[in-house]
Amino acid sequence: MTTEYSGTGDPARTLRLLWNAAPPPRRGPKPRFTVREIVGRAVGVADGEGLEALSIRRVADELGVSPMSLYTYVPGKAELIDLMLDRAYGELEPPPDGASWRAALTHVASGSWRLYHRHPWLLQVVTARPPLGPHALARYENALRAVEGLGLTDVEMDSVVALVEGFAASAARTSVDAAQAERRTGLTDRQWWDATGPVLATVVDPGRYPLAARVGSAAGEEHQAPADPGHAFAFGLDRILDGVEALITSR
Repeated sequence: MTTEYSGTGDPARTLRLLWNAAPPPRRGPKPRFTVREIVGRAVGVADGEGLEALSIRRVADELGVSPMSLYTYVPGKAELIDLMLDRAYGELEPPPDGASWRAALTHVASGSWRLYHRHPWLLQVVTARPPLGPHALARYENALRAVEGLGLTDVEMDSVVALVEGFAASAARTSVDAAQAERRTGLTDRQWWDATGPVLATVVDPGRYPLAARVGSAAGEEHQAPADPGHAFAFGLDRILDGVEALITSR
């Protein structure tokens, strides 16, 4: 699976594009496209075919132009990916006014969970150097508002947001991987288990792994599958928020 890294393009040009502060076009014919249109088509390619299918040439083919003509709008693939990330973040809604800190953080995490499922390619982009565009900063601002005024230090607020967002990404990755496994194999988790379980019972002695046998059977019966990513997300998020609540209470 392709892995890309945000923040690897020309920083100055990327920021100007993110903030719509690019220099005015040169004299000549009116531009045929807008950067927004190009980014939208690139997101469509990544949504439909994965990040491995994305290239300037591929987007140019979608638009019916030569690859060289797109370089007058976007310097390269690295800058394009940063623009795609920021566009995707623009789909996130801020927590509702008046929500408790716990409800607000749940909203933040759930919004990211759903975003990763709409755009699975987001999980293929390492954002150690995040795109500092308007939607990325709005995402951060809205998450910080959830824990503002609770007695946490600024560093703790940042850490809480990073913890919640990081968990949402990790849980979504497991869920997306499971969905991709189903598409590639043509088998649902239940079908896979129905085929695997009977054979496993003939080769494994439950007495040798008593806890695994007991707990695994209980979980499998509950989820009707080896695991339930949605349950794992909800359960894990609640436990994280319990920890945040203990931190707040200690203040």
